Amino acid sequence: MSLDRRLTLLATLAACSGSPGGGPSGSPSVSIAPAWIALLNGDSTRLTAIAIGPQGDTIAAPAVSWSTASSTVADVNSTGMVHARALGYTTVTVTFQGRSAVAGVAVTPNVLVGAGDIANCSLVDDSATATLLDTIAGVVFAAGDNAYSNGTTADYTNCYAPTWGRHKTRTRPTPGNHEYNSGGGGYYSYFGRLAGDSGIGYYSYDFARWHIVALNSNFSMATGSAQEQWLRADLAAHPATCALAYWHHPRFSSGTNHGSSTLPQPLWQALFDAGADVIVVGHEHHYERFAPQQPNGTADPTNGIRQFVVGTGGAALYPFGPPIANSEVRNNTTHGVIKLTLNPAAYAWRYITTAGAVADSGSGSCH
Repeated sequence: MSLDRRLTLLATLAACSGSPGGGPSGSPSVSIAPAWIALLNGDSTRLTAIAIGPQGDTIAAPAVSWSTASSTVADVNSTGMVHARALGYTTVTVTFQGRSAVAGVAVTPNVLVGAGDIANCSLVDDSATATLLDTIAGVVFAAGDNAYSNGTTADYTNCYAPTWGRHKTRTRPTPGNHEYNSGGGGYYSYFGRLAGDSGIGYYSYDFARWHIVALNSNFSMATGSAQEQWLRADLAAHPATCALAYWHHPRFSSGTNHGSSTLPQPLWQALFDAGADVIVVGHEHHYERFAPQQPNGTADPTNGIRQFVVGTGGAALYPFGPPIANSEVRNNTTHGVIKLTLNPAAYAWRYITTAGAVADSGSGSCH
């Protein structure tokens, strides 16, 4: 089966999959939106309680109570307003008629850090990159192929959990093709709500005044597909000065194992049309930085998107071919992570190797 047909089939299966309901029939239920937030120290945001009555009706202004597991990290008032007090992680609970729901709260610096192509029980480099994460506070992203070889529950339990898994509460992942070798069930079971809606794999969140989008390049990315339409609607609903997206398969790559693919171009186009600034991907097991460019590969220093390929989380590294257009920096000799510092109208990057060296760095302005 061709990759196009496989992606279309996966998208169709996802569209046909229903989401589980709240509680048993005739019982009230409650949920929190969003189910996970990241705040800078001193910032505040309001969580929303969604209460469903015994007849399945949404209750306006429900009588709920709020609590926090650690008021030292973040407190919450009677209206669901969360205020970040200190770096760390905690949970906020809402209770309604004996039912409760929990949201995760990460209080963190304005840093997004991570890589793709990570954990393999037969290798040790993922332990080294996880040790790097131990020293870098921030939100962690995992850009797919997170647990080799097939993303099963056993792969996540035995390979990913002992290394990158210790940063799970601050991780927002995206799946790779290896996760779908086993249908994706192990990935969604392991990450739960951290992976967005189960079975879909694309979602967004706001962090450090940036809008962040995690996409699923294993589903159809074609113009008019469910994912592409969702992305355009999401970007329109969350206008921001700065925006970043990450997923697994690269639009552009100088690698010889996979290389460039036109399949993500419609997602690039949606992001370009919305003025997005940065894309991070994996799949090719190396580090490569591109100059800002348009979805068709035309250099565009004013409005283009800068892409980073960071498939260096622990899997065996891949060779490069001749550099393609707009490729600026390449490294396939050292595993590492990319640290992105997200400022209100700009960003800075550092590719940090497992030896602790900074192998690439720079900065850019948002559109």
